[in-house]
Amino acid sequence: MDTLYHVCNFLQRITLRTFADYAVEGAEHVPSMGSLIVVANHQSNMDPPMIGASLPRRVRFLAKDGLFRNAVARWFFTTYGAFPLDRTRVDAQAFRWALDQLDRGGVVTMFPEGTRSPGAMRKAHHGVVRLALRSHAPLLPVGITGTERIRHWSRVVNPTGRFRVRIGPAFTLPTIDGRPSSEALDSMTDMVMRRVANLLPEGYRGVYGASGH
Repeated sequence: MDTLYHVCNFLQRITLRTFADYAVEGAEHVPSMGSLIVVANHQSNMDPPMIGASLPRRVRFLAKDGLFRNAVARWFFTTYGAFPLDRTRVDAQAFRWALDQLDRGGVVTMFPEGTRSPGAMRKAHHGVVRLALRSHAPLLPVGITGTERIRHWSRVVNPTGRFRVRIGPAFTLPTIDGRPSSEALDSMTDMVMRRVANLLPEGYRGVYGASGH
C-alpha cells in the first residue's frame, strides 16, 4: 500500500529539483520515530504532496471530503494516505482515524486553517490542539512558501517557481486536567500557529504576524 506513496514522492522530488527552485530547511528536526502531528500553513493543493516529498517519514493526511467524490480519486487519495474530513462539522470519525494513526506511532499532517489561504495565514481551528491534547503526540511546525502560485492540479504535477519548506523543532503542549476551556484552546492554537508563522517571511504570516498581536 505504501508503494504508491513512495513512487509519487520520488517523482515529485525529481520534478521539483529539475524544474523548480526547491529546498527543504530543518529536516534534522523531524524525529526519526514515534507519533507526530505535522502542522503547516495551507496555500494550495500542492501543500500535501510538498510535505510528503519533503519529510523523511511516511506521512498521512486529513483532507477535505470533496476530494473523495469519485471512485478513482477516492482510491488514489486513500492509497496515498489521506482520510476524508468533513469541514462543516466536528468530524468524530476523522478524529478517531487520526488518533489511531498516532497510537500506532504514525505521522499525521494537519492544516489547521481549514482551507487554503494563499499568501497570508488566517485564523486556525482548534482541531489540532484537541488532537495533540488527546494523543500527547508532539507537534512539528512546517512553513511552506511559493505554493500560493499553484492554482490548478496540473501545476501540482509539473510545478515551477521557488518553493521553500522550513521545518522547526518539535514541541509538546502542556498537560491540561479536565476539559479545556474555549479560551485555553484559543491560546494554545495561537501558540501552535505562531510556531508555524515564525518559519515564514512576515508577509505570509497574516493574522499571526506582527500586526495580528
